[in-house]
Amino acid sequence: MAIDAVVNTLCGTLRGAEADGVRTFLGVPYAAPPTGPNRLMPPQPVEPWTGVRDATEYGAAPPQVAPPVSAGSDWDTGLTGDDCLNLNIWAPVPRAATAGTSGAGRPVMIWIQGGAFEVGSTAAYDGRNFARDGVVCVVINWRVGADGFLYLNDGHANVGLLDQVAALEWVRDNIADFGGDPGNVTIFGESAGAMSIGVLLSMPRAAGLFRRAILQSGAAHHVIPAPAAERIGRSLAEKLGVPQTREAIAAVPIKRLLTAQTELKAELLAHPDPEHWGRDVVASLMPWQPVIDGDVIPRRPIDRIAAGAGAHVDVIVGTNTEDWKLFLAITGVLAGVTEENLSGTDSIEGFPPPAAYGLPVRTAVDAYRDHYPGATPGDLLAAMQTDWWVRIPALRLAEAHANAARDTGAGTYMYEFAWAAPGLGAVHALEVPFVFDTLDTTARLFGPLLGENPPQELADSLHAAWVSFATSGDPGWPEYEPARRATMRFGAAPGVVNDPRGWERALWDGLR
Repeated sequence: MAIDAVVNTLCGTLRGAEADGVRTFLGVPYAAPPTGPNRLMPPQPVEPWTGVRDATEYGAAPPQVAPPVSAGSDWDTGLTGDDCLNLNIWAPVPRAATAGTSGAGRPVMIWIQGGAFEVGSTAAYDGRNFARDGVVCVVINWRVGADGFLYLNDGHANVGLLDQVAALEWVRDNIADFGGDPGNVTIFGESAGAMSIGVLLSMPRAAGLFRRAILQSGAAHHVIPAPAAERIGRSLAEKLGVPQTREAIAAVPIKRLLTAQTELKAELLAHPDPEHWGRDVVASLMPWQPVIDGDVIPRRPIDRIAAGAGAHVDVIVGTNTEDWKLFLAITGVLAGVTEENLSGTDSIEGFPPPAAYGLPVRTAVDAYRDHYPGATPGDLLAAMQTDWWVRIPALRLAEAHANAARDTGAGTYMYEFAWAAPGLGAVHALEVPFVFDTLDTTARLFGPLLGENPPQELADSLHAAWVSFATSGDPGWPEYEPARRATMRFGAAPGVVNDPRGWERALWDGLR
């Protein structure tokens, strides 16, 4: 039976719940509601409150469009609201309450969720098993879509990333009250969350706010140039029939703004013209993503990391073996891809053809066909997409960080999640319930991928590796170094393999 748990923060007192040795605080504000004069603007500090604030229910999610079929079904997009810049905390019961010692000093892990920079809800993630194992786990909301990444060349950019920074600052200032060590913070995330972390590693405003980082199926490549982002902002304003100003767009009702975003995305999918949208946008089909604005993001994150940004941060980066196959399979496109599609220049039912990724098409298709004998055209396309989206960026990040961190003492580690879901393979997001060790209680977002009786022993080993890394910086396998390229492969029998993706790395050299 849950009992009250009360904590005093810098902004006021919170009442959460305590059960089974874990304290839970939900819907905790880390910034002011982004409404009125704060609409579409960088996050502002929380106004202190008097009395005791209830923290036993999930807070509102940010405004967002309906998720695509490929995103799953449990994003709770209807539970949006004004006070959306909130976070959830799962913390062990303080040591003082159980062993007569200080409650401070627990490692802290902060989860940054994915969702293509368009959707996301903290309610899909439960951090109680991290708390069970001695970690203070935090899951954050942050603005997505135009709310988070509208760019108008007006001095404001990437407010969704600034939300993440504000959450990290809140943790720095308050997490000791929950038993956490603000000097031992690990940020971890998947997909757009991992891509965000790739940016945070390079961001001047995020420097010093975390000690370690884990990037799952996302790295430091996914940003778009300012001119392309400004064209998207101009297109949105035209759809809304308002001037191309932040004030005018902020005055538009949220429902109307979301409808315009949906229409803009539909136009991108129907007419993916690089001359109109920009090559980076057409390749990703993501109109809302981090922008190289020259300030918040001074230049490409991977380039800044290669030059030494984030060199003092311990890093784990990795992918799933068949990451991007998920999207082709769940939309029903996989079986319909033909040899003609692979060599063509038209989109494949809403997915870019190989030419969009910058590969010499005929050479690339032949190379993948030779490397994967017997693979269907759909499987070949999935392999190319996996490499472009996540695998090659992960390899480049590991190489860049390992070289830059050589003299800092920070570690670089690489993994590959290889357990295959029944009928699908080791696809995108499949590792998340293993990381959280929630195979028995996972939400609908991940449950259908797992099939019956997913291996608990694999969850035990993956979850334990993440906890070990957050605690000490050592996940339990050798560091990634160019001479060996050691990679932990998490499958039926986890083990270290050396340079398992040398072929892909060589094929994409100079292209990605």
